Amino acid sequence: MSNSASGMAGSIRGATESETFDLGGHAPSSISSIIQSAFAEPFSLEEMIRITFVTGAGKLGRQKYDDRAAQTVTSVLRDLEFVEDRGASAVLECAGSFKLQHDTGKNLKTVVVFPKVTVSKQSTDPSGMTTGGQPLFPESSPQHMIATSSMEVFPRMLSSQCPSWTQKKASLKIIVEIQQILGSLEEKLMHGTLMTETEQDFYDTTSNLEQKEKIMKKEMHSCVEVGKLTQKEKIKLIGQVNDKIDLLEKEISNGKEKLKAQFEQARERKQMLEDIKAQGPHALRHEPEIQKLRSEMRPLLKLEQEAKGRLLTLKESTILARTEEIVEEIQQLEMKSRGWFEEDIDFTARVQASRTAAAVKEKKQKNTKGKSKSTKPSTTTSGYKAKSVTGWASTGTRKAVSQKPAKKATTSGGMFAAMMGDSDSD
Repeated sequence: MSNSASGMAGSIRGATESETFDLGGHAPSSISSIIQSAFAEPFSLEEMIRITFVTGAGKLGRQKYDDRAAQTVTSVLRDLEFVEDRGASAVLECAGSFKLQHDTGKNLKTVVVFPKVTVSKQSTDPSGMTTGGQPLFPESSPQHMIATSSMEVFPRMLSSQCPSWTQKKASLKIIVEIQQILGSLEEKLMHGTLMTETEQDFYDTTSNLEQKEKIMKKEMHSCVEVGKLTQKEKIKLIGQVNDKIDLLEKEISNGKEKLKAQFEQARERKQMLEDIKAQGPHALRHEPEIQKLRSEMRPLLKLEQEAKGRLLTLKESTILARTEEIVEEIQQLEMKSRGWFEEDIDFTARVQASRTAAAVKEKKQKNTKGKSKSTKPSTTTSGYKAKSVTGWASTGTRKAVSQKPAKKATTSGGMFAAMMGDSDSD
């Protein structure tokens, strides 16, 4: 299988037009190797192509495909900093994106990839423009994606990568910096100085910055208006308003009476911010997938607990080997949930909130199950409920047998316990 994987990766790299590749018969490890080898480096193309992977089929062909085929493809792509874009098409602006599709006509499930592309050019061109050099921003960087994304892609990208007010604020700052860069490039041209090739490429592909700036400001305003702020953001905004109020008070005391209206507006804004009920950390972008993995891990941990103190069968060992894979997959999904411009302390808080919520939910479910068992009606004909505190029997009743309390389920380690949660389907 390794030879076929290597061969498929080579075929993908050599594609000059859109092609389809069938992943039937490939295990997740093989698929991961194919995708990594094929898309780790940009393709040298003049026009965008689409690479389609068949990852599933209907009843007749379902057995050919591993259940985790699509998930493996998208997981590796995200590691390579590809972005999921359901509206992506075969244009250069969509380079570095992918989308999942279900061909109902052929009853096939596919992942369509639009590879990262570098257009190969000669070191000099007839105009005398300087070529080569490092790009202003790496193609996979937030700066490059903000600058070059289409107006169809930009709002969705903003929603998934910048959910918080703080991240939107940082993105707005990036847009302003890009506008300044474009201004300096235009000034360069006005003085008769030619741009380098990378400068010209960036200048040509950057689009709709004014519209993007308006969208960003509107999103930030919406976060405040609807109270979508964390405690940290709320404190920061109130601090900014306090600074403004102090400044206006000084100006008014110096005779600038016209500023009284602004002063009142600032006080109203402060009151509005103080009335906001701060929200907890934003949910992880891949929370649904993480919950599914936790649900898959639960019976494995139960089996591991039940098997303590005895040798595992070969089948049990094989089943439990999946536990470590799940832990690794959860960790990867947690890391992929990190947004743009997110500080370590904020991201850590979001991951911990996800784990804590899952643990609380799991504990509640266990308590509910325990109560339902303890409240089962007595089978004695007299209706007398025997106490388990003593071995003595009351007159005319059977001796009550004390029951040992059920052992509390434990996991095999802190890492597993931290990642465990309830199932969405429960």
